[in-house]
Amino acid sequence: MKKCLLTSLLLILMVPIGLAQSLRVKIITSATGEPVPYANISVNATENFVSNGEGYFSLSENNSQDATVILVSYLGFVNQQLTVGQLKNQDLTIKMLPAMYELEDVAISNEKITADQIMATVKANLKTNYQTSEKASKDKIFHRTTQYFDPSKIEVEINKSTGFLKVALDKVNNDIQSYARKLIAHPPVSFTDVLCNYYSVKTKKSDKFVFTSKLDVLKATILKNEGQSTSLEDLEKKGKELMLKHLDTTKFYRFKSGLIGSRDTISFSEEFNRKLNKDTVKTKQLAQAKSDLNRIMRKGSILTNKKLDFIQNPEWYTYTLEGTTFTNKNEYAYVLTFKPRKSKAKFVGKLYVSDGDYAVLRAEYALEDGEQLEGLNLKLLFGIKFSVNISKGTMMYTKSSSDDKYYLQYASTEEGGYFYVNRPLKLIELAKGEKDVLDLDFKMETTTRTKNEYLNISRTPIDAATVTGFKEKDFKYQTISKYDPKIWQAYNAIEPLQEMKQFKTIN
Repeated sequence: MKKCLLTSLLLILMVPIGLAQSLRVKIITSATGEPVPYANISVNATENFVSNGEGYFSLSENNSQDATVILVSYLGFVNQQLTVGQLKNQDLTIKMLPAMYELEDVAISNEKITADQIMATVKANLKTNYQTSEKASKDKIFHRTTQYFDPSKIEVEINKSTGFLKVALDKVNNDIQSYARKLIAHPPVSFTDVLCNYYSVKTKKSDKFVFTSKLDVLKATILKNEGQSTSLEDLEKKGKELMLKHLDTTKFYRFKSGLIGSRDTISFSEEFNRKLNKDTVKTKQLAQAKSDLNRIMRKGSILTNKKLDFIQNPEWYTYTLEGTTFTNKNEYAYVLTFKPRKSKAKFVGKLYVSDGDYAVLRAEYALEDGEQLEGLNLKLLFGIKFSVNISKGTMMYTKSSSDDKYYLQYASTEEGGYFYVNRPLKLIELAKGEKDVLDLDFKMETTTRTKNEYLNISRTPIDAATVTGFKEKDFKYQTISKYDPKIWQAYNAIEPLQEMKQFKTIN
């Protein structure tokens, strides 16, 4: 009898565990079965999510109960509302039906509206629609950064030196070449995920507005090959570590490249660099995470990001009114495509504009073929060339219920380009008389890319005192060697793409 009771108790305890598992859901079109990326998902009308670039989204354990209500919307498709229980009966797949997509006879002064008239009204309403709210808020935000460093050539050759043993220099050469071959064979990539609460308020002091923000990191992970790096700063650090094994750490050096020399003192002494660091402010994880988050929020700001000139300067572009569609609130939105009209315009893409207040609800953009944001070619003169030839993204905006201002709900951006350097380098000892000199040639050719995904899960109104009174605390990233869905199953996050799931560390 006792055994039966114990077994029954265990079964009862196991039931909620089975029901509380996180779920992975796919959104596709009903007509073709193609994935629907960046669809809006509202959960119980309190939290907002978005499907990833492959059409998938995840529901955390807390949101996986059968009674949970989900509203899925995507501009150009009919909204779908269903419970998790219904979703399970559909094999965790949502099929989106196309909405009516035809031009509407909306008149301005008894005339049919044109694309240029729409964009002129968009520009006139920018401050009204997107001015930063003065009300304090607490935003739950998820931010993912993916960095790629893909070198095609790394060559370091020591030409001559004084004061160094040939055996030591040969060892340096071998170490650097071995490291370079490893980078080329296995290009570094890293994935950084941060879930946080972001507190902010704009207050007026002495006739000036002051913006205050605080960050509370709930969970943060980094997925990368240990010892590999995706930033030039980390590569420089790795180079110093290799040199540290062989150079005299008791001496001081000056760096020189061609005709250009630095005034900074360089030493590979640990004691010297410890003292140097005491005079500089160390960048903590919290400060860096906050800076990264603010950066992507600025990129999504229609008022301040000058790269969004296809919204701010419509006179630079040619717009075509493709038709209208329904928003997630079953209101009309204009659908416009755009392309450069003037030489200073660089982007092509699509805009979805509310027919009520003429706010841009969604923007999809990419550099036109052959365009670049910026570049420099001094390859023959100084051995340097770079170009930023990748810039694309999707921005989605939603209206705040507290003040009718629009804010960035979701952003997916990618930027990158080509970098080439071929320079002579010297490390010259700071000493009187005979000096130690390390003379080498450095050549590198690489492409770099950075992807950012930003999701504002929920916004809650709070008072200003809550923001100013909140005490920030630094945090540490959890470094992982492979993707593990269990790490995030109790949290709300953007479903990762296959490249992240298939990532494996290389020893």
